[in-house]
Amino acid sequence: MNFNFLAPPRIVCQSGGLAQLGTLTKGLSVARAFVITDPGIVACGFAAEAVAALNAAGIAAEIFDKVQADPPIAVVEAAVEAATSFGADGVIGLGGGSSLDTAKVVAVAVASGQPIADMIGVDRVRGQRLPLIQVPTTAGTGSEVTWVSVLTSESHEKKAVYAPQLLPDIALLDAKLTHGMPRSITAATALDAMVHAIEAATSRTRKNPISDGLADKALVLLGQNLPRVLDTPTDLEAREAMLLGATLAGMAFINASVGAIHALSYPLGTGFHVPHGHANALVAGPVLRFNLPVAEAEYARLSRLLLPARHFNSDAAAALALIEEMERMLKASGLKARLSEVGVTEAAIPGMANEVVTGISRLLATNPRDMTADDVASLYREVL
Repeated sequence: MNFNFLAPPRIVCQSGGLAQLGTLTKGLSVARAFVITDPGIVACGFAAEAVAALNAAGIAAEIFDKVQADPPIAVVEAAVEAATSFGADGVIGLGGGSSLDTAKVVAVAVASGQPIADMIGVDRVRGQRLPLIQVPTTAGTGSEVTWVSVLTSESHEKKAVYAPQLLPDIALLDAKLTHGMPRSITAATALDAMVHAIEAATSRTRKNPISDGLADKALVLLGQNLPRVLDTPTDLEAREAMLLGATLAGMAFINASVGAIHALSYPLGTGFHVPHGHANALVAGPVLRFNLPVAEAEYARLSRLLLPARHFNSDAAAALALIEEMERMLKASGLKARLSEVGVTEAAIPGMANEVVTGISRLLATNPRDMTADDVASLYREVL
């Protein structure tokens, strides 16, 4: 069996761990830290706490808070310019996946001077990066442990940078930072992470024993603890379990790849500004049902992990229960469950389907079942 598995060298999981940010950063010999985040994280005080921790360790810090969802390349370029002007010798990503993805590219671009346009693609990053610490504030994207950064071009297309240099030196998991998430974001990011686990476990080309083990554990942690957090948002133990689950799912999918659920979700983000996790949740049911003829055994195995109290007479029944549970969680979350509710029209579907099969074909290649443009359009229509 041949496979290659990459992971960050250090993961620190500690409730209240943001207070240790200065010590961790100083350990990387950083004197001037550039903190990349968004206005919401600044408003809730987490950015100020990060700067205070850095300053207490004798580290100068500057905040860049202009990150947007599905980060536009122009915004990332502005962050590179600001970090260079500041003389940054280290980067801190603080926030959701967009802030973390931005931080990865900034850390590389400042150190190497390589234009972002030249990085897009697989293994096109030249040189090394500045020291990088990633601090997620959502339990979902797994971006804190992946070597991919997904950006948005001027033409509103998803552009991905894949390179081992994007892996951070340290991923700092502090569950207290997820307390302020609204119910909708909590649910959407958790469902995103569950999709990461399911797609990693069923990847046609790159799954391996390590990614399988991580995906299995992630699905259990997320599935068991999302209902607890939705019922009791202050349940710190459940939030920490979800944050760890999201990180494990991130490590699984970046090594095994994701599939058609992610492929179908991307046009929803770029064309209709649907948050990534919500977009995945919207199309998960139809894609899982489409894959069922070839993925039944694996879906059944995952179902028995996710629903240990239930007993199934067949793999077919167990596999169907996995799909129904994902659909049930979407409805229970309170998120909109139809594409028409987020602005998608019938007229938009052919173009979206074409975008999936022409621009995001790399994800269809790892999906358990082959998929045509007509298939994609039909799946969109199922949840229109």
